[in-house]
Amino acid sequence: MKNIAILGASGSVGQQALDVIREHASQFNLVAFSVGKNIAYAQNIIEEFRPELVSVQREEDMEKLKHLDVELVHGEMGLLSVATYHKTDLLLNSILGSIGLRPTMSAIDAGIDIGLANKETLVVAGELVMAKAKEKDVKILPVDSEHSAIFQCLNGEHQQDVNKLIITASGGSFRDLTRADLKNVTLEDALNHPNWSMGQKITIDSATMMNKGLEVIEAKWLFDLDINQIETVLHKESIIHSMVEFNDTSVIAQLGTPDMRTPIQYAFTYPKRATRDAEKLNLAQIGQLNFEEMDFSRFKCIQFAYDAIKIGGTMPVVLNAVNEVAVHKFLNNEISFLAIEDMIEEAMKEHEVIEHPDLDTILKVDAAYKSKDYGV
Repeated sequence: MKNIAILGASGSVGQQALDVIREHASQFNLVAFSVGKNIAYAQNIIEEFRPELVSVQREEDMEKLKHLDVELVHGEMGLLSVATYHKTDLLLNSILGSIGLRPTMSAIDAGIDIGLANKETLVVAGELVMAKAKEKDVKILPVDSEHSAIFQCLNGEHQQDVNKLIITASGGSFRDLTRADLKNVTLEDALNHPNWSMGQKITIDSATMMNKGLEVIEAKWLFDLDINQIETVLHKESIIHSMVEFNDTSVIAQLGTPDMRTPIQYAFTYPKRATRDAEKLNLAQIGQLNFEEMDFSRFKCIQFAYDAIKIGGTMPVVLNAVNEVAVHKFLNNEISFLAIEDMIEEAMKEHEVIEHPDLDTILKVDAAYKSKDYGV
């Protein structure tokens, strides 16, 4: 029995992780979790899985759950309590945004292995996180489908034999539109992803291609490669989740149906696999797989991500922070879709980079750009 803790249990990845635990109840036990404001859902989780520790966002929401047999905490300290819960064997960090960074670092300090679905942790502080994980001998197991695919392709291989990583991208909700078409797209259009069922923020990031840019940065730190060894390709079917090209020209790919429960389960069971009662891949039924080169002038956000990691220092922090603000504004119908790119580009142009930032500096820069008045 492996004890699992989940940060972000009410989000898309968190809910699918609960499906995995539910399906393999004899193998996994939910001991702790956090939610934001979805208290009714938290109560359902508590009643079904009987965890020992639960964190909610607001202190007043603890009152609504106090009749249940569970220890309750709240706020940022609550996230840290869940992240470091002493009975945990594996922490799934599926919380959205850079708020997931401090809990990740705390879990590593506590010696707890991490299933990482919070890509912002590595985007803003990848060098610090991976160095700390190495120091503490903690496993960082990727949960994103693309990084899980690469992780699986690299099993049994030698890093010095890797020529490049090829990360696939569905293209998101607007993959078939021109830049001229994007001027008038709506929020409803943007949230209609053709392949994946994800939360709102990630779905918008997929439409701008920022999600893929963040994954490129994450891959650099996860797999300790030069950014020039990481490529992206458009693959609208989302059947090949990513590939690795080796120095003998061999390419190994990981394929599967677009279902996040598979990489979640693999992180939970690693280095073993467990049976899944789910749809299996039928290539004959699919018929064909399509690929296109990435158009960096069409998808500006992925270019911003490459630029940010090449510049280094605090630039990826700014990239991520302003994107979070811009996406939030778009979701609230405060700005247009293309204004997301404009906000990020302007912030990156004016930012004075701090080289080799420590954790406090990263958090200060992140907070500064999230509280800034962008005049939109």
